[in-house]
Amino acid sequence: MLAVAFVCYLTAFLTSPALAGMVGGLASAPSDPGKPRCEELSRIQRALETEVVRAGLEAHGLSPAEARERLQAMSDEQIHLMARASDRVLAGGDGGGVVVAVLVIILLVLLILYLQNKKIVIR
Repeated sequence: MLAVAFVCYLTAFLTSPALAGMVGGLASAPSDPGKPRCEELSRIQRALETEVVRAGLEAHGLSPAEARERLQAMSDEQIHLMARASDRVLAGGDGGGVVVAVLVIILLVLLILYLQNKKIVIR
């Protein structure tokens, strides 16, 4: 049971989100005329809807409504920089699926051992 508890602890508390994406250069001005402000705003909104970002905003005392108000008050250059940063947030993912899969596998192994009348002895 100690080993199972240790594995559960490691998978639940020591996992971090996977981050992937292109390494960007220096921040540039919104010189690309093909990306209007509304498209960049929609990219930022998608990033704000993720659970990780929402939890971070709430931890800093900012509600989703206040975040939208501040987003509308930003300049075009600030919107462009936020859209580039939100692409990095959307490129990664959370490790929730991996944790659930590992726990299900552990439970299945324990169930199979129980059904075969095997005992797990830890010395």
